[in-house]
Amino acid sequence: MKKFLIGFSIVVILLLILGFVFRGPIMMMAGMAYMAPSHSFAEDQTPAAPDYANPDHWAALPERQDAADVVPDSVIVDPSSTMDVDVFFVHPTTYVNPEHWNQPLDDATANKMTDDWVMRDQASVFNGCCQVYAPRYRQATLYSFQDQDGDGGQALELAYQDVKAAFRYFLDQRSNGRPFIIAGHSQGSFHADRLLKEEIAGTPLQQRLVAAYPVGFSIDGSNGIDVCSSASQTGCQVSWNTNSVDAMVILAEPGDICVNPITWETTAEVASASENMGSVSFNAGETLEQGVTGAQCLNSQLLVEDINSDNFTLMPFGPGNYHMYDYSFFHMNIRANAKARVSAYLQAQQTAEDDDALMRTLMQETGA
Repeated sequence: MKKFLIGFSIVVILLLILGFVFRGPIMMMAGMAYMAPSHSFAEDQTPAAPDYANPDHWAALPERQDAADVVPDSVIVDPSSTMDVDVFFVHPTTYVNPEHWNQPLDDATANKMTDDWVMRDQASVFNGCCQVYAPRYRQATLYSFQDQDGDGGQALELAYQDVKAAFRYFLDQRSNGRPFIIAGHSQGSFHADRLLKEEIAGTPLQQRLVAAYPVGFSIDGSNGIDVCSSASQTGCQVSWNTNSVDAMVILAEPGDICVNPITWETTAEVASASENMGSVSFNAGETLEQGVTGAQCLNSQLLVEDINSDNFTLMPFGPGNYHMYDYSFFHMNIRANAKARVSAYLQAQQTAEDDDALMRTLMQETGA
């Protein structure tokens, strides 16, 4: 009995140690289990579909003052410089309620998080280059990603159909033929990746794609869009997943795209914190912070170290997983990059139009 008690005590101590060391994943798995709906997708009461002619079914619209219009201190946006290109931004998961597999569009808690966190801290990064459109959609509850071959997969499919419907409405009723950027985060990037593959790649719309930013999800580059290899390349895509070297939960998979949002290259070059143009966590105010972190693409992850701020401590996926700050860490670099790609695209478009006009003139003069 004494040996049994000693052995049992050792096992308990080891479990406690493991529980402390791996507390992030354990807490996350426990939380996931709590967020699992107790009924099947078929048994669920499917929320009413969005009507994208209704402004309430958009989290951001250009003609309306909303959280996507926020800018950090010292940043000035000239509205006249943002009229030529649109951004279609697909928000990440903000619905974690086990009551439904998909968010009812009038869920106040999810909508408030979408507005106060996502539109403000993520979508706003594009307001210096473009008009921002961000649809609300019947997003799949967070647990769906744990059950992609079952009920969760059906919930994600329903969510994607909303995103596709919003994109088609945007094209038909809003964009007026303008070039556009596709962007998103997490679940939003999951849907944006499919949107790029099924609705844009290999179609005439691809010529209107300035760039794509499907950030914060496992993007393997199989959607038919080239990976950007420089800061001003257009018609391409960038993605990254931010972690520390000792993160317990890693959202990237081997072979995923990692473009460093400081250097805008896919190499393993280390970008120092001094090259970071400015980070912002709007929860802590609108002041830009300099030198918060550098970054390096390594093993399909964007690795960061030595976070020089106390304003980026929320890590619901466990210690070292900076999923929440994929945009916030690099706010000013992304803001500048979106403007640079838009400028390069518009300049190339103007050059092509000038060349066409010159050719037509020459043909008229020569009677060809």
